[in-house]
Amino acid sequence: MHEGHQSIMRHSDFAELAAFAAIVEEGSFRGAAARLGLRPSTVSHSLRALEEKLGVQLLHRTTRSVAPTEAGQALFARVGPALAGMENAIEAVNAHRDLPAGRIRLSMPRCVASQVLLPRLRAFMERFPDIQLDIAADNGFVDIVRDGFDAGIRLRESIPGDMVAVPVTPDLQTMVVASPDHLALHPAPRTPHELHRHRCIGFRQIGSGNVYRWEFMRAALPTREAGDTSPGSSAAQVPGLMELNLDCALVLDDPELMLDAAARGLGLAYAMDAICRPWLEDGRLMQVLADWSPRYPGFCLYYPNRRITAPLRALVETLKVS
Repeated sequence: MHEGHQSIMRHSDFAELAAFAAIVEEGSFRGAAARLGLRPSTVSHSLRALEEKLGVQLLHRTTRSVAPTEAGQALFARVGPALAGMENAIEAVNAHRDLPAGRIRLSMPRCVASQVLLPRLRAFMERFPDIQLDIAADNGFVDIVRDGFDAGIRLRESIPGDMVAVPVTPDLQTMVVASPDHLALHPAPRTPHELHRHRCIGFRQIGSGNVYRWEFMRAALPTREAGDTSPGSSAAQVPGLMELNLDCALVLDDPELMLDAAARGLGLAYAMDAICRPWLEDGRLMQVLADWSPRYPGFCLYYPNRRITAPLRALVETLKVS
């Protein structure tokens, strides 16, 4: 060693080790970059610099996966717990602040951001001015761990079983809606079987590409339980639940676009009451087939089953419903 310089950890050393540990934990450069708030190219550069400095290959890289080499496993076994300990120490100090601070990255469908989250954020942001919310609105399913999100909001039935799920809406009810102009020209259907007489607006699910089949259940029958069925699955799993695969005149991939189209008299739309409410309250849409609308568990904020940060805990406490 020259004058002891080699025994001092430089900032670049810490950044490179943090990037390496994040890649291993997230399983991808993209996920590590999102978690660290960096560009993927920056994370990649840090990893290359660390490998060159140590003179060994730390990761096996393919177009589909990233996995530690034997040397990488040995390094992570030592570095991972140390970095986690540092994060816990910082979080412990954060707990002593008057107000928590930090960034929360959230993933959710666009309609949830618009109709569920944003209306409830003003009080939260005024109470916690040092918490930054970074929201990605994506109608497709997102792997929040792989993509570096702290949490997400999805329907309860869509959340993986190994996640902590906290309800942020009451149970939801689906409904069929149409504009007053459309109903003035086309009498409202009395049963789901009369829907073939109307133009219908379909919802294409991002990921599967399937058009969502409209579900109906007589009001007297029990509420659908989480896990009983999922969009596009067989209704035979739930007694009394009926699905219709309609020939839709218009298909869209965003619920709010569907409601906009329905309000313009383009046909009947099928959506959740939490999303329809503003359109119903101002009279742009009216509900039909109310006696056939099933209920099911609503939206939940979910996150990996690990120690929760103070900023995320504050958001959970603000949004949760009993």
